Amino acid sequence: MSLIAVQGLSVAYGANTVLRGVDLKVEPGEIVTIVGPNGSGKTSLLRAIIGAAEPAQGEIALKPGLRIGYVPQRLHIDRTLPITVERFMRLTGRVSRATCRAALEAAGVPDLLRRQMSQLSGGQFQRVLLAGALINRPEVLLLDEATQGLDQPGSAAFYRQIEAVRRDTGCAVVMISHELHVVMSASDRVICLNGHVCCEGTPAVVASAPEYRALFGTGTGGALALYRHDHDHGHDHDHPQSHEAAG
Repeated sequence: MSLIAVQGLSVAYGANTVLRGVDLKVEPGEIVTIVGPNGSGKTSLLRAIIGAAEPAQGEIALKPGLRIGYVPQRLHIDRTLPITVERFMRLTGRVSRATCRAALEAAGVPDLLRRQMSQLSGGQFQRVLLAGALINRPEVLLLDEATQGLDQPGSAAFYRQIEAVRRDTGCAVVMISHELHVVMSASDRVICLNGHVCCEGTPAVVASAPEYRALFGTGTGGALALYRHDHDHGHDHDHPQSHEAAG
């Protein structure tokens, strides 16, 4: 059974329809990356999945009892607020210190338990948010541009950590990202969104799709290099799944 099955989803804010006719399935253990230009509805899709945005049309079916971990795009904390990492992680409910420490270890920052939140670097802060999302041992992890504001090495390290989490826990990962060169290599499947699903498939397939190139050009470096690499290994039987714009 799919963990998440989205069918014919449309999301509107007033008269502004930001998503139209979106279909999406997330299977156990896979990494799915959603890419698209600003304003393409990526965050609205995740918000609809977690129940924070009301669908105008369509259905979202979650596996019964599905445990979801969510890492938001950004979280503002008053830098003058004296709160430790442990205290921050326990705000969501009764969680033991051992559970907090295990989640921090899974996020790659085992030594931050007693650190003040105000003293964390950007990368450490995002790892703490990731640890918070891992506390309930999610079956699927949703990441909304979780590396925004990090430099390229910091982003790459964060994505390596996500791959380690998937390997160690078996959870599925759905991530929104603007860093095409990084995520294209980390993903099992890429969905290109621009108000609707433009194209989807393996990274190599999407990198070669005309719809993808129309949005991002051919200068996405790593993605297209990956495409050539895959073709060198005989994957040229793949064809992109194209989706015409609805309406």
